[in-house]
Amino acid sequence: MQITMKINGQTYSHDVEPRISLAQYLRETVDLTGTHIGCDTSGCGACTVHVDGAAVKSCTLLAVQVNGSEITTIEGMANGSELHPIQEGFKEHHGLQCGFCTPGMVMTAADILKNNPNPSEAEIREGLEGNFCRCTGYHNIVKSIQHAAEKLNA
Repeated sequence: MQITMKINGQTYSHDVEPRISLAQYLRETVDLTGTHIGCDTSGCGACTVHVDGAAVKSCTLLAVQVNGSEITTIEGMANGSELHPIQEGFKEHHGLQCGFCTPGMVMTAADILKNNPNPSEAEIREGLEGNFCRCTGYHNIVKSIQHAAEKLNA
């Protein structure tokens, strides 16, 4: 099936198997490997991307379902060599350890801050509910998102 979508501002068209997930399409066809596949059941959140501005778990969407959509992946967050404030927050506050969950955490954080520019710690923790990190204990992830909120609101 022929699909076309805009990914990080660039248009892509491919003939794909109807059963390929959006995560597989991004990683294997478009070669954007920042979107991680951790569980294939939408439980871990490592595959989170934005589809038409909303955070979604790309392992449970078929690529054909988002035909004609605008997709933003972790690769589309930075502006050239300038990190997005959320990425900067993760760097400054050591919001990552192994890094496997980080792309999904960053994409989820962007969605949290889009919907609530000044979230409380409890609101951040609730917003991250569908993303698992087995390394950090979330404390520095929350601090990273608070950093980004301050920077974005300045």
